[in-house]
Amino acid sequence: MVIVNPLGMLRACRPRALALILGVSAAHAAMGQAAATGPATQPGAAPEPSAVETIRRDAQSLAPLVESELARRFLAATAQLPSIAPRSVYRDDATRTYYSKAAADRLSDDARGKLTERTIDERVYYNTKYGSPLAYVRPLDLLARAGMSDVRGKRILDFGYGTIGHLRLLASLGGDVVGVDVDSLLTAIYSEPADVGIIKGPGGAEGRITLVDGRFPADEASKAAVGDGYDLIISKNTLKNGYIHPERPTDPRKLIDLGVDDETFVRSLYNILKPGGRVQVYNLCPAPAPPDKEYIPWADGRSPFSRALWESAGFRVLAFDEPDDTAARAMGHALGWDSGPSPMNLENDLFGLYTLVEK
Repeated sequence: MVIVNPLGMLRACRPRALALILGVSAAHAAMGQAAATGPATQPGAAPEPSAVETIRRDAQSLAPLVESELARRFLAATAQLPSIAPRSVYRDDATRTYYSKAAADRLSDDARGKLTERTIDERVYYNTKYGSPLAYVRPLDLLARAGMSDVRGKRILDFGYGTIGHLRLLASLGGDVVGVDVDSLLTAIYSEPADVGIIKGPGGAEGRITLVDGRFPADEASKAAVGDGYDLIISKNTLKNGYIHPERPTDPRKLIDLGVDDETFVRSLYNILKPGGRVQVYNLCPAPAPPDKEYIPWADGRSPFSRALWESAGFRVLAFDEPDDTAARAMGHALGWDSGPSPMNLENDLFGLYTLVEK
């Protein structure tokens, strides 16, 4: 199990059930311990589909479930995803820090000698440790239901973005998308010029991806890089009550330290939004552990901030800890989380919750 403070971006990777809940590809859940390469193909077997091919097939499976034109365009944008050639990252196993090739080359000879090279293939590029970027389609449907019909020309912040796939899809629809995270693996992977900047999409849409490495809003440099003027702030599987306010003592490495108090954090979100801008917290969770078992922080997907705190910061609460179990399970089934050698019991071990507030 690997958790990285302060934002817990590696989130827990216990065997398949939780891995799938958090969007982790089973083939890459142990990415921190082993080189990440594509799934092996048995002799004589049909070749495994590429990551892009898999995402496009998943988009077809999800299409009958979506309610909105926004979600349909998000799925259709998978046709624009580029194939990615393998690239190398370098890991300091002692500090669990990752470096791109360029960053590794800037280290001293002694420091460079301690690094282990890892190959990043297309599957890890798009999924990292969290699986299909299409798990964002349900949050988009909920936003559309609340009145957000398009992302074109919208400025969007993903707090704890985890992987670039969904950011690229949103940017290809014309969104100005900013992802902030503290996981050095992401900085190491997404180090090529084409990974960020202007993204062209269908119908003449043109968006942008900006990635920020750091702890927002506690770190002043990250706060400055994130900036303001946002129409939407989204956070999926990061802002969980169990991570931030665990109900039982637990290993602090499994928790998230925001670096500021709750009021300061929520106020910071309010301050960077445009009038009418929204914050959406969407969490997928396993069943909680019974009282006699070890506490599972990531199983408590409630908002870590009370309704009163959201309101005292100036937000209007549109939905608070609203259950989304049925839709989450349908999405999980479409993405195949209940199939394979270790199928997940969606009915008993997958739950969805979301909170949506407006400035």
